[in-house]
Amino acid sequence: MSLTVLISGAGVAGSTLAYWLAEHGFRPTVVERAAGLRSSGSPVDVRGPAVEVAEGMGVMDALRAAATTATGMAFVNDAGRRVGGVNTRAMQRAGGSREVEVTRTDLAAILYEAGRDSAEYLFGDTMTAISQDAAGVEVTFDKAAPRRFDLVIGADGLHSMTRRLAFGPESGFVHHMGLYVATMPLDGPAEQQSEVVIHNSPGRMVAIHPVRGTALAAFIFRSPAVDGFNHRDTEQHKRILTDAYAGAGWRVPELLERARVAEDLWFDSVSQVRIDRWHDGRVALLGDAASSVSLFGDGSTLAMAGAYTLAKELAATPEDPQAAFARYETEHRTLVDPRQDNVAAAAALMVPATRIGIDARNLASRFWPAAAAVSWVRNHLTPRREPTATAA
Repeated sequence: MSLTVLISGAGVAGSTLAYWLAEHGFRPTVVERAAGLRSSGSPVDVRGPAVEVAEGMGVMDALRAAATTATGMAFVNDAGRRVGGVNTRAMQRAGGSREVEVTRTDLAAILYEAGRDSAEYLFGDTMTAISQDAAGVEVTFDKAAPRRFDLVIGADGLHSMTRRLAFGPESGFVHHMGLYVATMPLDGPAEQQSEVVIHNSPGRMVAIHPVRGTALAAFIFRSPAVDGFNHRDTEQHKRILTDAYAGAGWRVPELLERARVAEDLWFDSVSQVRIDRWHDGRVALLGDAASSVSLFGDGSTLAMAGAYTLAKELAATPEDPQAAFARYETEHRTLVDPRQDNVAAAAALMVPATRIGIDARNLASRFWPAAAAVSWVRNHLTPRREPTATAA
C-alpha cells in the first residue's frame, strides 16, 4: 500500500513535491490556508537545478510563455535620469543560462496545474495540532475532520505552522536580516517595458518591474526588527512603509499614496530560517519553512530542487522515511548553505546603506556585469562578518 503524505502549503515547494510524490507512487494531500492559490506576485527566477525539475514536469514551455519582459535593470536618480544599469539578459545568454523569470503567482499556478489531478487539495483549511508515533501522524485540522497520515511535510513558508507545531515557536528559528520588503501591483503597464527601474536613497530602494502587462512596485528598506510586528496586519504594514520612506524623492510619494489604499499590498520581514535539523520522526520541513534564504537567495529555485530531492529519497527507502529525510537534508544543504551566506553582499548591491555606497554601485554597474559588481561591492563596501550561528 502506498504511503499517505500530508503537505502543508500549496505554493512552489508544496505543489512541486505533490507532483513528484505522486510520480513515485505516494498518495499526497495538500492543505492550504488560503481559499485558493495565492502569492506575493513578485518576480522570481527558475534557474540551475530547478530548470531540470521543471523540464521533468513538462512545464518549461508554460513558464517561458509566462515569462516577464524585463531584460535588465536601470538605476535612476531623483529626476528619473539613468545613472547606471545592468543588461541581465545579455549576461544570461553569454553564460548559456536557460533560466526564466516569472511571477511567483504564475510559477505556483503552473506547478499546481501540473499535478492537481494526482493529489488531493484542501483549500481554506490549516493544521491545528499534530501528534506522531512510530507508525504515523495524527493531524487535527481547523475545519476538516481529523485524519492520520504516514508522513507530514511542512512546505508552508517562512511563518510555517508545521514548524511551529513540530519544532517550536517561530522566534527560535526565524532571524530578521535587517530589511523589510513590500510589493503591490500597479494599475497598468510600466513606462519601461524592458527594464526594472530602480531608485535608491540611503538604506531604501524602490523599483518598478514591468512584469508582463501589469507593472509591480517593490519597496526594500533597511530597518531593525519592528517591535510587535505582525505579518498579517496590513494597516500596520502601511504605517511602517509610510514612515520608512518619508522624504524620499523620484516617484516614491506617488507610490506611497497607492500603497496606503492598496488592497493587495504584501509586506514582510526579510528573514532567514536556521534550524539544526529539518526533520523530526515522521515530520519534515521543505522550502522556506526549513531554510528560508531571504529575499536574495533563489528561494523558488531551491524550493523546487529540494522538493524533487525529498521525493526521490522517500521513493528510494519508503520503509525508512527517517533515513530518507536525512539524505535529503544532507544533499539539499549543499545548495542552501552557500546562499544563506550571501545576503550582506546582495543587500549592499540592491539597498546600499549610504550615499557613497549608492554612487559606488551605480559607477560599478556601468562597467561590469552584475556578478562582478556583486563581488566588487562585497570587497569594498560590505564589512566582513563571521558566519551566523545555527539556531538551536
